[in-house]
Amino acid sequence: MLSANTQVTLLLTAPLIAGGAESSDLLTAGEYSKLRKLLSQFDLDPSDLLNSSALPVEVKTLVETDRYQQLLGRGFQMTRAIEHWQSRAIWVAGHTDEQYPKRFSDQMKEHAPAIVYGCGDAELLNNGGLSVVGSRDVDPALVEFTENVGRLAALARQTLISGGARGIDQAAMRGAAASNGKVVGVLADSLERAAGDRGSRELLLDSRLTFITVFDPSAGFNVGHAMQRNRLIYALSDAALVVNSDVGKGGTWTGAVEQLDKLHFVPVYVRSTGQPSEGLKALQNKGALPWPNPTTPQDLEEVLTKRASAKEELGQLSFL
Repeated sequence: MLSANTQVTLLLTAPLIAGGAESSDLLTAGEYSKLRKLLSQFDLDPSDLLNSSALPVEVKTLVETDRYQQLLGRGFQMTRAIEHWQSRAIWVAGHTDEQYPKRFSDQMKEHAPAIVYGCGDAELLNNGGLSVVGSRDVDPALVEFTENVGRLAALARQTLISGGARGIDQAAMRGAAASNGKVVGVLADSLERAAGDRGSRELLLDSRLTFITVFDPSAGFNVGHAMQRNRLIYALSDAALVVNSDVGKGGTWTGAVEQLDKLHFVPVYVRSTGQPSEGLKALQNKGALPWPNPTTPQDLEEVLTKRASAKEELGQLSFL
């Protein structure tokens, strides 16, 4: 049973229709963040919105608008949606729930996503680890390099975190999984399809794979969603490796630049061997570090433990 706070958050922010388009009436991430700030001023939770008569005037005026009443009145749709997700082994978590990734709250503060959907062991989301990102279209040499990084992460007992897309993402996840490692896939689309994939079933049941998304579990591919999920990958990590990237375009570039210029969640490394890349060179000019090419589990652990000292050097900059 979902907590009352999570149910209200779903009513305000989630489509609640499998495969349906997101309604323009739903609260945006920014609007929900402002609502949470307003509620905190009066020591209130989202569930308190269900009893508008007991709310302070500032909150009551907002909640009694047609928009809020329409959203909060979607109880039947929410029940159907929850049943649909549960039948597919998909869990749902809001900020106050145990399954909600603590790293999202710690790193992203008030910008942390309102709702997280997942399949698999939620404990994997709090382990940190190495995130590996890159382009979809890559040559065999880069695939081999990336699979080897995944294998090393597994041998070092470090969680491998990536985006689940074809190319670099899947190569990294495949390498870790093949070496009995633990893997987190932060998806921009189709959690339902990923959760039902036969090839993933054993890993999910064995608590070695967890998929999450902050978008409707049945949503199809959306460029905007793919861009947004990049910061989630970094937020779950202790360090990040960019295997390849275009210059000035694409989700890999955008996510890495956002980390280097603004968010500073983790140290960002770029591949330093093999075929040269203008995109990686440009990221290094922005402050990315050359990947030290660890060859042993101990070497990789040392790379990941530099996270704390790197954040100190950045002055503990917060999410802006």
